[in-house]
Amino acid sequence: MDERSPDKQPPSRQVVGVRFKVAGTIYDYDTNGFAVAVGDTVIVEGERGTAMATVATPVREWRPEGAGRPLRVLKKADDRDYAREDESRRRSRETHEWLRDTIRSRGLPMKLVKVEYGFDGSKATIYFFSENRVDFRELVRDVAQSLRVRVEMKQIGARDETKLIGALGPCGRELCCSSWLREFHAISVKMAKEQDLSLNPSKLAGMCGRLKCCLRYEYETYLELKRALPAVGRKVTCVKGDGVVVKQLPMREAVLVRRDDDGTEVEATLEDLVEQKGSGVVSETQTP
Repeated sequence: MDERSPDKQPPSRQVVGVRFKVAGTIYDYDTNGFAVAVGDTVIVEGERGTAMATVATPVREWRPEGAGRPLRVLKKADDRDYAREDESRRRSRETHEWLRDTIRSRGLPMKLVKVEYGFDGSKATIYFFSENRVDFRELVRDVAQSLRVRVEMKQIGARDETKLIGALGPCGRELCCSSWLREFHAISVKMAKEQDLSLNPSKLAGMCGRLKCCLRYEYETYLELKRALPAVGRKVTCVKGDGVVVKQLPMREAVLVRRDDDGTEVEATLEDLVEQKGSGVVSETQTP
């Protein structure tokens, strides 16, 4: 009888999550045998050269499911690496000032946001904002010849611009997008309405001019609390007087009821609403 050995599992690897920016996306990297911990600064291999990154998640086991493998940690950063990173930042500031004047002199309809040099200094990434498409081919050629590096232009939106620059919000704290928020999610005016917030555009807009990301944080909680309350327009039986619900007060787990007998509006909690016998639900009937 022909016996076959079971398929062998591919060997597991130890990986960590690293990020390249404070609120950047976290990527898995093979520890490559180095003892690293959260908060350590490391040098990692990239698709286009080496880069400096920060360890963001603890070491864990990872087993490849295909032929691919994660990129590797090359070493822990030392004083020479920090000096090289400082030099890249200095070059970025100088290039930013020069490029800003160049764009202004050419009259290009674009706003320079940030210039970043790669860790090895062989590439410069230029982030800019523009409402429309911009023909920057001549600009890229001139910049590449002047700086003698590879140049990549990236057109970004208003939210990404604010995330890169950073600022303090009206709450007095550093912006969520530049301090910890890794991804942008869809935000709508409906979220403000569900939370009974003022629809004043100046109060709903963030530093980027778009709807504030924090409108989403408590949105699901408000929906859940409102589902437990009688809907606006429902007729209810209440110990404070029967009437119609005119407003929900989800944070107080109560509703505002307009009494039938005198038209007075009274606040009623769930305990104040009379329940149907045997059903355990608040007595409600649709108003005609």
